[in-house]
Amino acid sequence: MRSLLGLILCGLLAGLCPLVGADWPAWRGPDRTGVSKETGLLKTWPKDGPKLLWQSSKAGQGYAGLAIVGGVVYTMGAYKDDEYIMALDDKGKQKWSTKVGPVLDWGANRWSRGPNCTPTVDGDRVYGLSSMGELICVNKADGKPIWRLNLPEKLGGEVNPLGGGFEKGNLKLGWGYSWSPQVDGDNLIIAPGGPKGLLAALNKKDGKVVWRSKGVTDQATYSSPLLATIGGVKQVLYITQTSVVSVSAKDGELLWQHRPEEPYSDVVCPTPIARGDMVYISVGYAGASGGSEGLKVSAKGKKFSVEQVYKKRVIGNRQGGVVLVGAYVYGFHEENSWACQNFATGAVAWPKKAVRRQTPGSVVAADGRLYVLNEQGTVAMLAASPKAYQLISEFKLPKQSKSRKERGHIWTHPSLSDGKLYLRDQELVFCYQVK
Repeated sequence: MRSLLGLILCGLLAGLCPLVGADWPAWRGPDRTGVSKETGLLKTWPKDGPKLLWQSSKAGQGYAGLAIVGGVVYTMGAYKDDEYIMALDDKGKQKWSTKVGPVLDWGANRWSRGPNCTPTVDGDRVYGLSSMGELICVNKADGKPIWRLNLPEKLGGEVNPLGGGFEKGNLKLGWGYSWSPQVDGDNLIIAPGGPKGLLAALNKKDGKVVWRSKGVTDQATYSSPLLATIGGVKQVLYITQTSVVSVSAKDGELLWQHRPEEPYSDVVCPTPIARGDMVYISVGYAGASGGSEGLKVSAKGKKFSVEQVYKKRVIGNRQGGVVLVGAYVYGFHEENSWACQNFATGAVAWPKKAVRRQTPGSVVAADGRLYVLNEQGTVAMLAASPKAYQLISEFKLPKQSKSRKERGHIWTHPSLSDGKLYLRDQELVFCYQVK
């Protein structure tokens, strides 16, 4: 009788609370790793790819990623001379859009135009960042602004200009703000950069400053901050142009810092990976500082120290990101091939001669597979296995944007939610059924 009552109760609850697939509420998913916990996904795809559920041409210009909550897509894009934060419904139709600020552009820019931030969805609010540093919090239901904060104007924010970029008077914006904010309890973690402090925590309800990392005053890069707990202490990790830094998530005090042999020779984009007491860094482009590093962080009382476990010219990653699956890291290496290395030791798992030369791409992972979108619009499924490089399936996006600048490529990372793979090329968004 008790079992029967239990079954009836479960049935009633299921009717009241239908099962919801895993959301992808922010940059690189719910925990900023680029790895989804979803299972039961397709093991292979048809020759022309999985079923295309919908496509939209309403996202505007830009490389902003896609956050998905309850089947609704939240992203950012530029229309004419302004940047917007927006929501697309589960059919790809625009629910709302809210102007954030003007587009950052200049005559010598042949690569990008529009916002690069992936919105962060938290409860009934959505947080976004324009390329010129206008941070905005809007209502999730209708996009109405709740608060705004201009980082250069109010916080003295600066972006590193290495490799070119926009600089006018006191306004130092490089290629534009590109990181994505991260929620930490009641706080919103951001990276304004500049002499008043590289990192900051804001009260997520009203945007007021809680703390600033006054001991770390580097300019912001294009990497996003990462929350991690090491040695029992919650901290914020960030890759600057000259070092890897960690500050306390409680008050912004510097905990530890690691400087490579040379400053990174070009723009810094990838987000770090942290597991246990190990931190993994991947930075692309040529030079002694490029490649990957494994750092071991030790805590003794309230003091931290860091040592380099390995430094290898493996997975020198530019824009595409890296993922940690099991004991191995996967990502695109600047020498034009996908690569795999042991997270703890840095040992190479896939010999170069066994991997064909390819076009660079972005990656996320789920269910023992790597989902890859390359710069030319080819979508591939690879085995997430250190045993060998294995291409399982691939197809081409049915359409490509004509609004990209002449030197721009497809650089928006894939997103995965509720058995659906979301891909973006500027104004075009594609939703595929992969379960």
